[in-house]
Amino acid sequence: MNSHTFRLPAAVLLATGAVALLTAPPAFATGGGATGGEGKAGAVVLRAGLDVGLLNTVHVPLKTTLNEVSAPATAEKTALTVTLDGVEGNKPVSVLRADVATSKATADKTRAEAEANLAKASVHVPGLPLLSLIEVEKVTSKAVCEAGKKPVATANVLGTVTALGKKVTLSAGGPTKVEVPGVGRIDLELSGTETTSTTAAAAALRLKIAVNPLNLNVAKVDGEIVLAEAHCTSPAGAAPSSAPPANPDIKPQAATGTGAGSATSGGTTGANLAETGGGSLTPYVAGGALTLLAIGGGALLLTRRGRAS
Repeated sequence: MNSHTFRLPAAVLLATGAVALLTAPPAFATGGGATGGEGKAGAVVLRAGLDVGLLNTVHVPLKTTLNEVSAPATAEKTALTVTLDGVEGNKPVSVLRADVATSKATADKTRAEAEANLAKASVHVPGLPLLSLIEVEKVTSKAVCEAGKKPVATANVLGTVTALGKKVTLSAGGPTKVEVPGVGRIDLELSGTETTSTTAAAAALRLKIAVNPLNLNVAKVDGEIVLAEAHCTSPAGAAPSSAPPANPDIKPQAATGTGAGSATSGGTTGANLAETGGGSLTPYVAGGALTLLAIGGGALLLTRRGRAS
């Protein structure tokens, strides 16, 4: 009896626990949870990394950018000047002037995008104030990284290009070399783009410079200038849906009420198991039946003996 009293609550708790587990709704991440992070994007209209050698063998680094932004941001400055010690009488050097010079970058959890645009622009280096290093009508670059899609990068050079006073035709097959005796040489590389499964980068025009102006205390200028650069990184992933799956592996079972109601559901579960011969109460049900059968048999035997006597 004690054993029966002990096992019955255990069976009920086990059954109600199973029902509670099956009726608990599945958990899903929503907007502000542990979802993928935002993408990244950036753009720059001009990036210069130059070494300016002076006549007295002193070297002055010139590292500068115009309209460099990281998402979210927009810039529209159209002129860039720098001042270098010992160059052009310590006066500002005009590096770039343009009618249009814009950069823009945006990013969120589904998309990252950046673009840079330059129009009617001329680039100068120290020692060559009157001769443009390069003049362009229009250059653009754009990078788009969208969650779940392949990143895209594009770059264009539109209209005429003039380098060291010479009109040039750029080729996608390799650098275009422009050399002017007594001035120097430029290698122009057109429309470089690169993409991976999660990133994109574009640069409309890349210039490698080696000029020797021998003017305004400048002996030579070496380095690189990039026009219209954009890059992005895809978001880690779109936010998952908050709706439950259409066909879950486990189907919830109906259960009403709490406490005693749950125990009733458990009793029903136990009875179903007993019908298949696999319930924990099966031995006791069978034992009770045998006891009743024995009592009935004994009573029948006593009745027959009384009649015989």
